[in-house]
Amino acid sequence: MAEKKPPTTIKKYANRRLYHMGTSTYVTLEDLARMVRNGEEFIVTDAKTGEDITRAVLGQIIFEQENKQGQSLLPTTFLRQLIRFYGDSMQALVPRYLEFSMDSLTKDQQKLRAQMEKAFGPAAFQAMEEQVRANMAFFGEAMRMWTPFRPDHPAGEASDPHRAEEIAELKRQMTEMREKLETLTRGRPSGDE
Repeated sequence: MAEKKPPTTIKKYANRRLYHMGTSTYVTLEDLARMVRNGEEFIVTDAKTGEDITRAVLGQIIFEQENKQGQSLLPTTFLRQLIRFYGDSMQALVPRYLEFSMDSLTKDQQKLRAQMEKAFGPAAFQAMEEQVRANMAFFGEAMRMWTPFRPDHPAGEASDPHRAEEIAELKRQMTEMREKLETLTRGRPSGDE
């Protein structure tokens, strides 16, 4: 079994320049985006403090990609829903759910690519579009499913006892689902280790 190569260190300086320690060259956010697409692991640290700022830099890469003409992947409604989860009681569940969803999407993408290689025609592209639509619908529905549990959402108010029982039952079911998701995610190897 081949040993996993340690991630490359990228240092970010006060002048916002990024320095690739492996090649001893300055790189851009576009270079880092290319590294991600190629499956190259890296961490970004603040050159002065040594703080790991990888998450912030990956966020910058996404922001730049989203601002490119025709490159948008994240619908405005998704971004709004995501922002609403910050500080919410469901915040802890969202990262695991998103990771699970992206893993599923990646597996579907690989299946679709294999089908396209066999068929290579307009029907293959149509199948891919249909799968993308189905995945987005699934994800959107899952996000809407959580909205009623927000305390500031009108459906979250339990003024009538029957409604309170329904909400308690839904919360119990969500807890069970969360436990099952955690069991599933613990049972598979993680690429972050």
